[in-house]
Amino acid sequence: MASEYKLELRGVSKSFPGVKALDNVQLSIRPGTVHALMGENGAGKSTLMKCLFGIYKMDAGEVLIDGQKVIINNPDEAMKMGIAMVHQELQPIPARSVGENMYLGRFPVKKIGPIQVIDHKTMYEETEKWLNEVDMHFDPKAMLSTLSIGQMQSVEIAKAVSHDAKVIIFDEPTSSLSDNEVETLFKIMEKLRSRGVAMIYISHKMDEIKRIADDITIMRDGTYIGTWPAAEMSMDDIIAKMVGRELTNIYPPKDREFGEVIMEVDGLSSIHARSFQNVSFKLRKGEILGFGGLVGAQRTELMEGIFGIRNISKGEIKIHGKKVDIKTSRDAMKAGIGMITEDRRARGIFGCLSIKDNVGVSVYNKFLQAGFVLDHARINKVVDDSINKLRIKTPNMQEHIANLSGGNQQKVIISRWLANDPDILIMDEPTRGIDIGAKHEIYEIMTDLAKQGKAIIMISSEMPELLGMSDRVIVMCNGKKTGEIDNEADMTQEKVMSYATQFN
Repeated sequence: MASEYKLELRGVSKSFPGVKALDNVQLSIRPGTVHALMGENGAGKSTLMKCLFGIYKMDAGEVLIDGQKVIINNPDEAMKMGIAMVHQELQPIPARSVGENMYLGRFPVKKIGPIQVIDHKTMYEETEKWLNEVDMHFDPKAMLSTLSIGQMQSVEIAKAVSHDAKVIIFDEPTSSLSDNEVETLFKIMEKLRSRGVAMIYISHKMDEIKRIADDITIMRDGTYIGTWPAAEMSMDDIIAKMVGRELTNIYPPKDREFGEVIMEVDGLSSIHARSFQNVSFKLRKGEILGFGGLVGAQRTELMEGIFGIRNISKGEIKIHGKKVDIKTSRDAMKAGIGMITEDRRARGIFGCLSIKDNVGVSVYNKFLQAGFVLDHARINKVVDDSINKLRIKTPNMQEHIANLSGGNQQKVIISRWLANDPDILIMDEPTRGIDIGAKHEIYEIMTDLAKQGKAIIMISSEMPELLGMSDRVIVMCNGKKTGEIDNEADMTQEKVMSYATQFN
């Protein structure tokens, strides 16, 4: 009798030193469906997928495909069995062609005499065929660097389809995509669904889950909580089961008191004509100032200009009423500015270092004995205080930051800047890629900092977050400031979008 499920995971357990990451977890995926796998950061979702894909060896449990038990020792075996994975963090080779990226590690070959060489003609023909399968009609010979992030992800999906994948895992696939690119991805998924492909979809974006998923499985603290039809689950139901409690007020109350203006930005312009131009605004102590806009609005570029990592052609910055000359990030830090970048994995964390080193790097120059020996006792106290204050989940401060969940990595980065005690903290997409419970904790940290008199600038592409956390919202479009909303009653998605689409 044919199995009802394309893929089953039964009784999967996995432990690491000091941590039981998975405890008797199960997952059953029907063919031609999108199955959302949900849970807080650290719930075990990624570990479960790595066990399925052969990256980790499970301590207990079994994998069944079409009702037949299989053993998967590595990703190559997983792909040969029809399982493919589109990773959240893409690892493309921008200087090579689309076709070369598609067939990396499995190039078609032909013989010229006694020598085997890559059969480029076949490779590009096959690449074009598989790109057409996912409705992406760009040149297979084009350099990957000429594609957008969304198009690069489409190449990864086409690669998965080219393996004749019967199961495709999507890990946070929309975290770097524009709205149009998300729509394209969903169309591709609908096509895969019609072909009977089973899809596992990992995302923290509730609206996406409700729209695309057929079934929802929820994990918490490495255990299986349950599986439900998506149509029967409200967002509140999902959140309550994910975090084990109700989060009725995701955003803390806005009962902050503002002080004097701490920073003035006047007519700031990039040296690049297509980047930010003639932007002015003021920031007050104790305020969370939100920056909204669509992809390409140049919000991040503006903040990088303020922080000294982009060149400015004109304009000035005043802090405490005095003009400051910021040419480098060191200048910005001396002026009391800190910046948490959008891409924490690539530009935020030092993945090969410990939590202690990731926090301590900002204060090592403050804690020197005799001018050159680190005072580890004082550094340890700073790091230990940060772990306790921000409730960072870790066995100890020597744990590698790469082993932490996304939410805890973000807390470590915040700790690094707080150890440096800035007056102004720029937070670019502070909760990107982290779960609802961890988001709530980050929001509470931001609120506490504002109440202490810190001034926060927050860039967010998530409209509820932008409106829920900001005391005031500045909207940009195409490098220009197009609107400012300082009245709570006017803080609506419609108002923000009207400013965000003023392209002239």
